[in-house]
Amino acid sequence: MNHVVRAEIPATVATVAVEAGQQVGVSDVVVQLESVTSEVPVPAGVAGIVMEVLVSDGDVVEVGDPLLAIAEDS
Repeated sequence: MNHVVRAEIPATVATVAVEAGQQVGVSDVVVQLESVTSEVPVPAGVAGIVMEVLVSDGDVVEVGDPLLAIAEDS
């Protein structure tokens, strides 16, 4: 089953820290978002393999926008 990591704040994507095919753990930071006053790390939330990265550095995202998809370990 795929887990979609979503933006929790309106922000600019500062850094995408993973690529498709990469193994991630639950607490691994997969994207760094930059809001007006701070940087916000976004954890994977599940352990698995990154299937698709849906944003790039510099993209502007809103609350709920998908950032990437992870195939959960079973």
